[in-house]
Amino acid sequence: MNVTQFARKRSSQSLRNALAALAAATLAASALAQYPNKPIKIVVPFTAGGTTDILARAVGGEIQKALGQPVVIENRAGAGGNIGADAVAKSPADGYTLLMGTVGTHAINVTLYPKMPYDAVKDFAPVSLVAGVPNVLVAAPSFAPNTVKEVIDQAKKDAGKMTFASSGSGTSIHLSAELFKMLTKTEMTHVPYKGSAAALPDLMSGQVNIMFDNAPTVVPHIRGGKLKAIAVTSNKRSPALPNVPTIAEAGVEGFDASSWFGVLAPAGTPKDIVDKLSQTIAKALQTPEMKERLSSQGADAVGSTPEQFSAHIKSEIEKWAKVVKASGAKVD
Repeated sequence: MNVTQFARKRSSQSLRNALAALAAATLAASALAQYPNKPIKIVVPFTAGGTTDILARAVGGEIQKALGQPVVIENRAGAGGNIGADAVAKSPADGYTLLMGTVGTHAINVTLYPKMPYDAVKDFAPVSLVAGVPNVLVAAPSFAPNTVKEVIDQAKKDAGKMTFASSGSGTSIHLSAELFKMLTKTEMTHVPYKGSAAALPDLMSGQVNIMFDNAPTVVPHIRGGKLKAIAVTSNKRSPALPNVPTIAEAGVEGFDASSWFGVLAPAGTPKDIVDKLSQTIAKALQTPEMKERLSSQGADAVGSTPEQFSAHIKSEIEKWAKVVKASGAKVD
């Protein structure tokens, strides 16, 4: 092959590469222009009625209004959220199957579970952080202690006899109690349920003593007099419960165990689709109506870029790894 023939071959190959790239770009543009052209599914990795479900339905309704396609909520509970999250990780990366992820599925579980079915970072494309949520230390009105100090005193007096409910092993609800035990040097017995909705009837009836549940789940019950709020787990008071102190204010120095929730897609989902979803969600979360809707339930609307959410997940994995290891928490 002479120099001229070699040059022609290289030129032909370069042209084919350029045409292939143009075709791929055209296809991607076409896919984005058509997206969405069928219903979108948001998987909630916990049972219906809990905070993850509440937020997914709120965000799903806004996506549906903005993009003009039905948004279906599918509850796939189990293994601290791992079952539902894993199902999304293994779904087609086309933007039609999303996950309402949590601090549990994408931070706590990474350390808590000895073997994870998915990689919280590599198997997902973060879309947008949705909300930050404090947990609330709650009990039935009939439960004698009314303050954090009184809870600690009774837990120490009846070592191991006080019970705390959770929505499942490995959730932020579980780990909030484990952190409380660690910092207060108390012993309590964990009673895990399959979701908050399953735990609340036993909590209200006094069959279990306390719970550190997500604010949006319990605020309506607090206002209705079925539960009493003892303290919130964040480092500042909740606007929905302005008269309820933080656990740190009540004397447990350094206590901060807030939850967060966000939308994720399977890894490999086209960036243009991820960006379109992210912008849609962020715009909805900035409306006064949505901010007020979430704030009234104890949640802070956030909204973020995919890059910001990705960085948040990585920092939270590091933060909760320290808590899990220090507390000695284990999956039941």
